[in-house]
Amino acid sequence: MPSLATTTIGSFPASEQVRRARADLRAGRIDEAGYEGVVGAEIERVITFQERLGLDVLVHGEPEREDMVTYFAERLRGFAVTREGWVQTLGTQCVRPPILYGDVSRPAPMTVRWTTYAQSLTDRPVKGVLTGPVTMLARSFARTDLPRADIARQLALALRDEIHDLEAAGIGVVQVDEPSLRDLLPLRQAERAFYLSWAVGVFRLATSGIADTTQVHTHICQSWSQEVVAAIDALDADVTSVEAAHSGATPPDGPRAALLRGGVGPGVYDSRSPTVPEPGEMERALRRLLRSIRPERLWVNPDCGLRMREQSEIESALRNMVTAARTVRDGLGVPPR
Repeated sequence: MPSLATTTIGSFPASEQVRRARADLRAGRIDEAGYEGVVGAEIERVITFQERLGLDVLVHGEPEREDMVTYFAERLRGFAVTREGWVQTLGTQCVRPPILYGDVSRPAPMTVRWTTYAQSLTDRPVKGVLTGPVTMLARSFARTDLPRADIARQLALALRDEIHDLEAAGIGVVQVDEPSLRDLLPLRQAERAFYLSWAVGVFRLATSGIADTTQVHTHICQSWSQEVVAAIDALDADVTSVEAAHSGATPPDGPRAALLRGGVGPGVYDSRSPTVPEPGEMERALRRLLRSIRPERLWVNPDCGLRMREQSEIESALRNMVTAARTVRDGLGVPPR
């Protein structure tokens, strides 16, 4: 990877064609093959779009996923998913939290097909993106007859199988998202060490047994407190992207991000906002980060996924982000990709 490598967190907004195809599939107006044709075309569009912008590490955009938790719950044993159990979350965004009622296992690969298809369309690395065990637990109505730590270990083992299958299929970069790591942090100070211990442990279990050449990423939200930063570092991910702009750490907080020993990508712009930052604004943010983080460790990415944004906003913001990274990279005398 080049210094100041550019990437996104994972999700892109579902196009009108994908949303219509999803509704048509549910209503029986098209079959599974027809729906998959629309999804495949959308993945090809997203890969071409990212290549045209010049991003270094690509994603497939997740058009087949209605939600980062529900998608996996529908493919894991031990979960039930409602049809109309909608819950409002951020702004006007609504999700259907699954019900985690039994022991969790993975009957078949969940992401390998679409990730490898995306990788076949480009010579640039494509990330396989999974939702981590703590976030799956935090965003579900979970059973209460087992300790949370035990349930999370079951989830971690299922995800480990998926990661191994991605690796075997030739995917060299895998991102295990844990945006809800802080959400389950106990209010009582005395209980926090135990929670963070098992939360770190299940992430490391999920990512265990892979080759040294497979790069492990994670994404974390709202987690700048000292105790949580220490836990994030203990995850032992190769690259950690951290929400920074939206959570108020603006400009992105270099000294705290520098506490992480691997690669780190504090979001250089707030992807939840419709505001499109200018290249100069992101250049200044990157130069501030470089006071604390070496160029080869610093990644350039938005705060979070792009699912809630309009395509026009995404194109302008990402183009400006890539321009800013290249300008700062050129100023450091770093060779291009």
